[in-house]
Amino acid sequence: MSGLIEGLPDAVALRCLARVPFYLYPKLEIVSHSWRAAIRSPELFRARQEIGSTEELLCVCAFDPENLWQMYDPLRDLWITLPVLPSKVRHLAHFGVVSTGGKLFVLGGGSEDVDPLTGDQDGSFATNEVWSYDPVVRRWAQHASMILPRAMFACCVLEGKIIVAGGFTSCRKSISQAEMYDHEKDVWIPIPDLHCTHNSACTGLVIGGKVHVLHKGLSKVQVLDNVCSGWTVEDYGWLQGPMAVVQGALYVMSHGLIFKQEKEVRKVVTSSSEFRRRIGFAMTGVRDEIYVIGGVLGPDRFNWDIKPMSDVDILTVGGDRPTWRQAAPMTMCRGTIFGCTQLRI
Repeated sequence: MSGLIEGLPDAVALRCLARVPFYLYPKLEIVSHSWRAAIRSPELFRARQEIGSTEELLCVCAFDPENLWQMYDPLRDLWITLPVLPSKVRHLAHFGVVSTGGKLFVLGGGSEDVDPLTGDQDGSFATNEVWSYDPVVRRWAQHASMILPRAMFACCVLEGKIIVAGGFTSCRKSISQAEMYDHEKDVWIPIPDLHCTHNSACTGLVIGGKVHVLHKGLSKVQVLDNVCSGWTVEDYGWLQGPMAVVQGALYVMSHGLIFKQEKEVRKVVTSSSEFRRRIGFAMTGVRDEIYVIGGVLGPDRFNWDIKPMSDVDILTVGGDRPTWRQAAPMTMCRGTIFGCTQLRI
């Protein structure tokens, strides 16, 4: 990596390149071999952090196409398509997805297709595979497998470490075991089990620096402050429905409304009645906004068609008057959303 920009030291030239938006990097690579090396170097991404030019992108995977991820740039309202996840598991679903250390992680999951290892066709197997996508080199890589195969489980990042808990293992057996992954050492270690499990999918949220595990249909929440103290059980009486954390606050979509939920107290933010027929979408928080992405438009009494959707609707909750607007639809992905998370680049 030498002579990036004539007349400038490479260290200064690298900071110039660090100010260019991420979506333009593939075009910058074709300028020269030295620019390609710079664009794919960890030094460039460290420079982006140093000068404050990091970007928050949204990573999404849907039912169609199979095992394909796209990234959304909210500042430029555009979608970037990633290489296909090279897992041998066809139509991977019910996995965990988080980002840490500047990488996108896809963990576990299951499929209705044939298990590639056993030939099992009952659609009940789970995998312990762990994959990451590195935006620096733009490649997927496989990592140390989880201790247990699992699907429909809680998956969060706490202090840079990935926490997984609960879910279902092979033969749809519900489990209470939890484990933690250190991405720098590429190693999994067991942590205290959940106090209880349930025959339903569970999800995880980080609120106030604590992991919250929720089982569908249950009002009780299992909370992890740190791995040494283990889990506590709380009953906040939270509403059931799609959830998103925005600037540390929990928002829930329920009964055609968006609620802001604070422990046992909740208040109505705005209407979401237009989503009553829309199922299988993702709801997530980015900065001071709630994103509703993809899903399927279900039938009604006048129309029995089922329509896979690529739409993106955004609710700004940071101002005095919450307002909905539409963003650019996904260019490749559509239908039920299997995974959605933020990635800082």
